[in-house]
Amino acid sequence: MAGGAAGEAQCLSYAGCNFLRQRLVLATLSGRPLKIRKIRAKEEDPGLRDFEASFIRLIDKVTNGSRIEINQTGTTLYYQPGLLYGGSLEHDCSPSRSIGYYLESLLCLAPFMKHPLKIVLRGVTNDQVDPSVDVLKATALPLLKKFGIDGESLEIKINRRGMPPKGGGEILFTCPVRKVLQPVQFTDPGKIKRIRGTVYSVRVSPQMANRMVESARSILNKFLPDIYIYTDHMKGVSSGKSPGFGMCLTAETINGTILSAELASNPQGQGSAVLPEELGQNCAKLLLEEVYRGGCVDSTNQSLALLLMTLGQRDVSKVLLGPLSPYTIEFLRHLRSFFQIMFKIETKTPEEEHMGGEKVLMTCLGIGFSNLSKTIR
Repeated sequence: MAGGAAGEAQCLSYAGCNFLRQRLVLATLSGRPLKIRKIRAKEEDPGLRDFEASFIRLIDKVTNGSRIEINQTGTTLYYQPGLLYGGSLEHDCSPSRSIGYYLESLLCLAPFMKHPLKIVLRGVTNDQVDPSVDVLKATALPLLKKFGIDGESLEIKINRRGMPPKGGGEILFTCPVRKVLQPVQFTDPGKIKRIRGTVYSVRVSPQMANRMVESARSILNKFLPDIYIYTDHMKGVSSGKSPGFGMCLTAETINGTILSAELASNPQGQGSAVLPEELGQNCAKLLLEEVYRGGCVDSTNQSLALLLMTLGQRDVSKVLLGPLSPYTIEFLRHLRSFFQIMFKIETKTPEEEHMGGEKVLMTCLGIGFSNLSKTIR
């Protein structure tokens, strides 16, 4: 029984439904059991939502030997993590959140599997809530490469697009496994040299895409000439089940920093119709806002960068970030409770950096995490 008692002491306990993904991902990586109580206990419809249940099933698929207990009303969750197993998998994501919701967490776990992960995710590829598959492909993959996770097998491939509410999209995500991560010194974002983007339209007139490109260029051309926005008009079965259009823009600097912004049209039957011109202009403005915030990692990938720094070798990693998002701040608290790691946080005022908003220099010593389950060939 002594082993059981020791196991109990390590169990972390939380209340509430917020940051469920963070907690499950960190519990899986640190191997510490987790208990979450009072999940929407006061609401009319208590307990886990369908997209959260789908996320828990996904975690169960990529691990081996996880124990998950949920009470009858779904308001309490106990999770004892198993080994990250990986391999070839498929998962149908809930259409109420986009594939990005699931993919963000898979990006954190994939490098530490036993077998390289190759997973097909089906559902909504672009929506207005979560980072879309396009943005993760453009920003998160180069970030993983900085930490030494690279090779031909690191890719996100969009086979079909799916817009809310019905979805019908499909992507393939493959990632190699690594034993250890490299520490990074990533403190100078550099000047912006080019802007790239993707405009997609499904089940609407292909002319919509060109209208969005024109309006985005009308703003961005004032700043730099090297702009190329790729139009992606999917037809037939690869266009999913619902109509919609949207845009994803990325700005790349001379030092390889990639900042992104995106917008999608309102789902069919919800809200007023969006003009493609307005959407293009607003997306361009969002990109300029992100450039103003600056840093070496854009705001969607702050927590991924901090996690990879934490799990690096016992060496110092430094990353310059823009203003920390509330999600990232909570993530830092979780990192402290799961891995007992503290970051040194220094604020840099715009005067020192000559550009944009306030920056934050994050420094930490990696915990020397090594992937014990990786098979040695």
